[in-house]
Amino acid sequence: MEFNHYSVLLSETIEALNIKENGIYVDGTAGGAGHSKEIASKLKSGFLYSLDQDPDAVEVASQRLSNLPAKVIRSNFKNIKEVLRTEGVEKVDGILLDLGVSSYQLDEGSRGFSYHKDAPLDMRMSKEGRTAADLVNELSAEELSRIFKDYGEEQFAFRIAKDIVKQREVSKITTTTQLAEIIASSVPAAARRDGHPARKVFQALRIAVNGELDVLKETLDTAFELLNKDGVLAIITFHSLEDGIVKRKFKEFTQGCTCPPDLPVCVCGKKPRGKLINRKGVVPSDRELKENKRSRSAKLRTIIKL
Repeated sequence: MEFNHYSVLLSETIEALNIKENGIYVDGTAGGAGHSKEIASKLKSGFLYSLDQDPDAVEVASQRLSNLPAKVIRSNFKNIKEVLRTEGVEKVDGILLDLGVSSYQLDEGSRGFSYHKDAPLDMRMSKEGRTAADLVNELSAEELSRIFKDYGEEQFAFRIAKDIVKQREVSKITTTTQLAEIIASSVPAAARRDGHPARKVFQALRIAVNGELDVLKETLDTAFELLNKDGVLAIITFHSLEDGIVKRKFKEFTQGCTCPPDLPVCVCGKKPRGKLINRKGVVPSDRELKENKRSRSAKLRTIIKL
């Protein structure tokens, strides 16, 4: 299996994790094992648990980490606490979540993530559950419009949704090309000049199919609580919806006293639980952008547990 994946912000992430040779680490999104391999190679008496819900990624990562102090486990990172408990682990020194879709998933036509390739309209990272085709052919125009607007920030969400419903009355929508053509014909010509018109809708469907934002919200508190003192939580986001969720949660972790400013002394007793490593987040270097255009929207946010 040819599983190509460019590890975004690799050196910046490894530096932020500040890996201890005897530390316990989790890579919640193994992918092609790029980040995992770099983490595990720095461990001596420590250990890495590398998770991924994609069976293809698990197979490849297992091969690439076979001679390193690491174990690859097929699971969604929302189950991180249960997975670690099964392994007899209560606390860890660092957790990484790379929220991007892997280059393999985008380039492997059969997975249905890309509007550039004619393929079954699938988009399931785990290869289980409802597909994008199921959503497109079963949801109402109002439900589809909400998905496109909330998860894709698509300006013409309802127009596209209505055209999808109209077309599926003629024939079922089963491929990426069919959907991309409907989207392209639904938006004004001016909108088609600003990148591919299907980009936002495909992003929205992928997020909906995999429950990505809900899973992220569920996981952040759990991941932070699993850290030892001075442990690091590092998250790489790829669009504003993800980044906004992470930014707000990290702000909550770093917030101290919430008493009214006119009180002479603090009575709430609330203290910051974390410290940001970089307040604005880290973005790819010019060199990385030249090597991998898909990294252009990536941002790394990291927080240390106090």
